[in-house]
Amino acid sequence: MFTPLRSTIRTAALTLSAVTALVLGTTAMTGAAAAPATAPAPAPAPAPAKQGPTSVAYVEVNNNSILNAGKYTLARGGNVFDIAVIFAANINYDTATKTAYLHFNDNVQRVLDNAATQIRPLQQKGIKVVLSVLGNHQGAGFANFTSQRSAAAFAHQMSDAVRTYGLDGIDFDDEYAEYGNNGTAQPNASSFVQLVTALRADMPDKIISLYNIGPAASRLSYGGNDISSAFDYAWNPYYGSWQVPRIALPKSKLSPAAVEIGRTSRSTVADLARRTVGEGYGVYLTYNLDGSDRSADITAFTRELYGSDALYTP
Repeated sequence: MFTPLRSTIRTAALTLSAVTALVLGTTAMTGAAAAPATAPAPAPAPAPAKQGPTSVAYVEVNNNSILNAGKYTLARGGNVFDIAVIFAANINYDTATKTAYLHFNDNVQRVLDNAATQIRPLQQKGIKVVLSVLGNHQGAGFANFTSQRSAAAFAHQMSDAVRTYGLDGIDFDDEYAEYGNNGTAQPNASSFVQLVTALRADMPDKIISLYNIGPAASRLSYGGNDISSAFDYAWNPYYGSWQVPRIALPKSKLSPAAVEIGRTSRSTVADLARRTVGEGYGVYLTYNLDGSDRSADITAFTRELYGSDALYTP
């Protein structure tokens, strides 16, 4: 806090002793001795900006709080996690209308309905919150839309959710669709291209990420349109391993490393982090951040990525 400098009003009639004091180099004030002025306290130095790869945390909100992603900071300053992924919404299938629709189970819906207390606190810390969309065993998937219109309709549902709940983007995870169930079509070459193209048009400034798995991930080009550049990030889906996603993105947007917090050994976690930095990749993917104090597991990669331990605040 600054101490205000008080101005001294000199009286017109100085006493002889006051004049003498001034001559001798001392300061006098009528009625009281003046206190020396206090210099303004220097502003605290800002915490050093976080330098290094983008850290991603998938949180299974059926069992754990998305707020866990905001409980970890670096000892040298800054958040450990840059992106928190709500895992997961679903692509479901309406057998009556024969259309895919975006579905939220009770736990996902609870997070979204309580965005003020579940999502905004993370965003206020600078952490982006993304919604993952996953197949649900019903035959509907990202890779089997049979028309541009149907693909665009589902894209609009996703972008509407992002706007409605104030999210930062969408993550595609093409698992568990079970293509062919309920009489649905098999994957085709155009579906995912049309879906991602429509979604990017709907939300040009939001995150679109790819969990690099399933039929959709291998169908990124159709009719001369390659959607690779529409993605902000792509990551390896196999925890405890190193696998570079086969997508035409710069290294800064790729995570060949993938770890499951608390299950991938700390030595592997550290090795994959060291390799991420050493080979110039810009993302580090983690999965299944729970409510326990995982600072030791997380420090295993933050030391390598950022040169700092991780701190946990309940």
